[in-house]
Amino acid sequence: MKVVVLVGGVGGARFLLGVKAALGMPAVGEPEQPSEHEVTAVVNVGDDIWLHGLRVCPDLDTCMYTLGGGIDPDKGWGRQDETWSVKEELAAYGADPTWFGLGDRDIATHLVRSRMLRAGYPLSAVTEALCDRWRPGVRLLPVTDDRVETHVAIEDPETGDPRAVHFQEWWVRYQAKPPAHAIVPVGAEEAELCEPVRNALAEADVVLVAPSNPVVSIGTLLAVPGFREALRNSPAPVVGLSPIIGGRPLRGMADACLAAIGVDSTAEAVARHYGSRKQDSTGILDGWLVHTDDSATVPGVQVRSVPLLMSDVAATAEMAKAAFDLAEQAG
Repeated sequence: MKVVVLVGGVGGARFLLGVKAALGMPAVGEPEQPSEHEVTAVVNVGDDIWLHGLRVCPDLDTCMYTLGGGIDPDKGWGRQDETWSVKEELAAYGADPTWFGLGDRDIATHLVRSRMLRAGYPLSAVTEALCDRWRPGVRLLPVTDDRVETHVAIEDPETGDPRAVHFQEWWVRYQAKPPAHAIVPVGAEEAELCEPVRNALAEADVVLVAPSNPVVSIGTLLAVPGFREALRNSPAPVVGLSPIIGGRPLRGMADACLAAIGVDSTAEAVARHYGSRKQDSTGILDGWLVHTDDSATVPGVQVRSVPLLMSDVAATAEMAKAAFDLAEQAG
């Protein structure tokens, strides 16, 4: 089976572990084995940012480290056994920004990436080269090779003046506390869809929308010209998993992002935001999984309630299996 998964960062990476387990593919740390299944993850790039002359791709790296066994298991992001000497030296110089820390091990990844990008390699090829070390067992593809960065319109917490900041500053520095008046994936309108992404969607047997942030993760994918059309034209059924349980996001501050675009923090509201592939001219869903205690009615979308807490890989694998089952019914 050829599976395409649309993902963001921490939640998407952990969901990919469950997808692999559901398909019987090797777990983290196990020897690579030939598999009849092929998993392609289409990854958000809107969180990407230039820092201290280095190109940082948080979602791609989180997926790569998680699937390759190098992630910090407690944080869910960054490198395991990280050290922070470079961060301390930058602080001693007073080098901005001070609110985003780069660990020493993590910097090596950014150095290799930045060097290759400056040499003219596209981000997709750079990601493939980096994954040659980590062996994630999943093909990681940025949705585009072009530069796309999400910016957020807020009122400056100190001055009260209108200000546009990079998503990372809003998310990391301000903890998403200043209300977002707008969230814009800058550069998306001019970006070109990565051709391997288009091909993967055209050849897929099933497409899963991970329980990632609907606005700044999945929303960024959908903002790239050609992506929504390629997804809608895919012969594969598209099944999404709700990132909202009982009116609260599974992880992070997705509710703050949803509020910025006028969408309620409910499983039904997010599904209606995505829309039905059969009944809506721009919709993407055929099926939608909600948590056991939630419900949703979405015309044109088959909805099923199952446990959606990613407490461990086994529980996440059951989520993926339920998504595969629903895809078979919805297809």
